[in-house]
Amino acid sequence: MLKDMYQPNPEFAKNANIGSMEQYWELQNRATEDYEGFWKSFAEEKIDWFAPFTSVLDEFNAPFVKWFDGGKLNVAHQCIDRHLDTKKNKAAIIFEGDRGDKEVITYLDLYYNVNKFANLLKEDFGVKKGDRVVIYMPMIPEAAYAMLACARIGAIHSIVFGGFSSEALRDRIEDADAKVVITADGAYRKTKPYMLKPVVDEALKGETPVKKVLVVERNNEEVTWVAGRDYSYNELIQDKSATCDAEPMDSEDPLFLLYTSGSTGKPKGVQHNTAGYILWAQMTMEWVFDVKDNDTYWCTADIGWITGHTYIVYGPLAMGATTVMFEGVITFPDAGRPWKMVQEHRINQFYTAPTAIRVLHKMGEGEPAKYDLSSLKVLGTVGEPIDPPAWKWYYEEVGQSKCAIVDTYWQTETGGHIVSPLPGATPIKPACATLPLPGIMAEILDPETGEKVGEGESGYMCITRPWPSQIRGVWGDEERYKSSYFGDVKKDGKPVYFTGDGAVYSGDGYITITGRTDDVINVSGHRMGTAEVEAAIKKHDNVAAVAVVGKPHELKGEGIFAYVVLKSAEGFADEVEEVKAINTVIKQEIGNIALCDDMIFVPDLPKTRSGKIMRRILRSIAKGEKITQDISTLEDPSIVAKIEAMVNCATC
Repeated sequence: MLKDMYQPNPEFAKNANIGSMEQYWELQNRATEDYEGFWKSFAEEKIDWFAPFTSVLDEFNAPFVKWFDGGKLNVAHQCIDRHLDTKKNKAAIIFEGDRGDKEVITYLDLYYNVNKFANLLKEDFGVKKGDRVVIYMPMIPEAAYAMLACARIGAIHSIVFGGFSSEALRDRIEDADAKVVITADGAYRKTKPYMLKPVVDEALKGETPVKKVLVVERNNEEVTWVAGRDYSYNELIQDKSATCDAEPMDSEDPLFLLYTSGSTGKPKGVQHNTAGYILWAQMTMEWVFDVKDNDTYWCTADIGWITGHTYIVYGPLAMGATTVMFEGVITFPDAGRPWKMVQEHRINQFYTAPTAIRVLHKMGEGEPAKYDLSSLKVLGTVGEPIDPPAWKWYYEEVGQSKCAIVDTYWQTETGGHIVSPLPGATPIKPACATLPLPGIMAEILDPETGEKVGEGESGYMCITRPWPSQIRGVWGDEERYKSSYFGDVKKDGKPVYFTGDGAVYSGDGYITITGRTDDVINVSGHRMGTAEVEAAIKKHDNVAAVAVVGKPHELKGEGIFAYVVLKSAEGFADEVEEVKAINTVIKQEIGNIALCDDMIFVPDLPKTRSGKIMRRILRSIAKGEKITQDISTLEDPSIVAKIEAMVNCATC
């Protein structure tokens, strides 16, 4: 039996959608015994089909599989129309702008706005089924309208995060062969305006496939308008009809592309298709977050990432929930901002990244106690493994020791959660992803033999059977799809989906993710996941954040280089003593093999605006290499030069 377990709140479990481990195993056993029957029953129950599917799963051309072939549906209809009879006056989206401006959009409002947007795209821009539309938007309601309008008419949207550079935007436009870009003049961040339209203008210099650009005037600031190409959304939308029939889509028609970084440097256009994606988005909302009809749910991500797609827009709306869209920075004007919003909107589920939790902890350890957080029922984490100290603060101070923490493991390519606790059922071990969700056949395999590893042994995190929301391809590159995801591990002689992550069984079949297998440091022949070393360092009382990378070592092959952000300078004797103290913790947690060869104390880490630490930049700095990566998307681009100077000073 696992140690340090947190049992589900019994009062919460009474009404949970999955309220016991018996229910969990009943579902998982159903899937094991009759895989197609399991998915068939949920697809028939959850989706409002225009025409029924004729088969459940076609694996004939694996890994190019088909789910629910023959079925007809529309995702915008699934997210809006089917709710109108019972929920037309219910809040679908609660928007809060960076400056505190607020808007409540009901399901009927959403229906009208999406239909008008869809008609604009069809009538003024000639967008039709199968066309690609790039969306480069801030976190405003029009971004959700744009997504759903594309889905309504059968266009394939590709959202590019609004912090990406013009070069990154252009690469994605060209790869998708997009004919339309939807953007805004700008938005607000820490109450200050920033511009998006000029980035689009730069991206579209020279020859591109884009014929027209639609601009939402959010800031009402002066921008350049290219005649015949650029059009104002605010003007065109005025006379559009609020009636637009939803295009019947085949189950396997593409819904969207979302580009991720690739090992070759060229972004990969991850393709998700219609039926399987929306089914799993809805099911995981109901199971993992246990969202009920009257709940208000908030995911702090940006729609530019898969988390925003699945768990701000598509998942919540598919199940008829109320979802919060937030334009701003959760630590501005102070670290009480999210807790103030929880109190004001009576939020029931709160979903954010471990990086954000650590920052909130560092900047405002006592802030949660100032607000009424009694509405919270489920807390979630996403994006990376959460370290135990952050987990403990999140559980005790934010959740008041009564809310389950669902430490969700998934990827852009999986479409939705694949390993996660269930808040009403799963005994939780801090910083552990726990068990595969019902229907997900996840195993940790030995990459050499394809056999399942034993308890305490490390291996590759794999999914051994197709599931409905899995990636359907890399846009325009079938070979890259197969080599990227089905080329590393075989089970019983057949390729299986490899997530790219290492993992370990940590007792009772629980899964702990140890980090990317390409984020592994080979010290004297010993392979160690950076996440494992980082987790050990974070156990030092004065460490707020850390990033570990490998650095060439004359004797060991690779040494460990740690960038450490301290909570406080109080009690800090000198760097030498602090390094010794942290290495003592590492020795206690892992052993001498994991001791850091280099450690530097930095004011912050290079993070994207979504909170992702850019370890590739830190690896380049550690190796003394020139920074070639685009740093314009970082929360604070100036931090790179500061860290470089500190490292150069330390090594000179």
